[in-house]
Amino acid sequence: MTTSFHDFRATTVDGELQEMSRYRGRLVLVTNIATQCTFTPQLRGLQALQDQYGEHGFTVLGFPSDQFHQDPGTDQDTHDVCTSTYDVTFPLFSKIDVNGPLAHPLWQWMCAQKGGVMGGRIAWNFTKFLIDGDGQVLRRYAPPVPPVRIARRIETDLGLR
Repeated sequence: MTTSFHDFRATTVDGELQEMSRYRGRLVLVTNIATQCTFTPQLRGLQALQDQYGEHGFTVLGFPSDQFHQDPGTDQDTHDVCTSTYDVTFPLFSKIDVNGPLAHPLWQWMCAQKGGVMGGRIAWNFTKFLIDGDGQVLRRYAPPVPPVRIARRIETDLGLR
């Protein structure tokens, strides 16, 4: 039985299987990203959070998804856009489905923990889940919520306020 974020694993953009238990003790913001979405510029804000809070025990994790037809191409194409256009250094994973029967188990679990306006479904790219150091979902943020609006919560959860 899955009880926390740390019980999952996912394939990185480089093709390596990574255990989410690697992030035990860290505050993690998990988001489904896309390179051709209206919200794609949020990658800059996500990277700013990573830069500002990374040394304090915080990590952003980006999971590309083309379920909304806004991240065409290969994992390498997505990686190249994220790193060259938006200077992303936070971990990126291989493309996944976030909805439906083929949705990645991690995403199925997160959606079951914190439903959104569409119940458990992911409405769009850049839905964000804040996970505590014990692997529990603290909060779900809708796609339009800019990363800067999550900063205060991050500071509080990291004990920086």
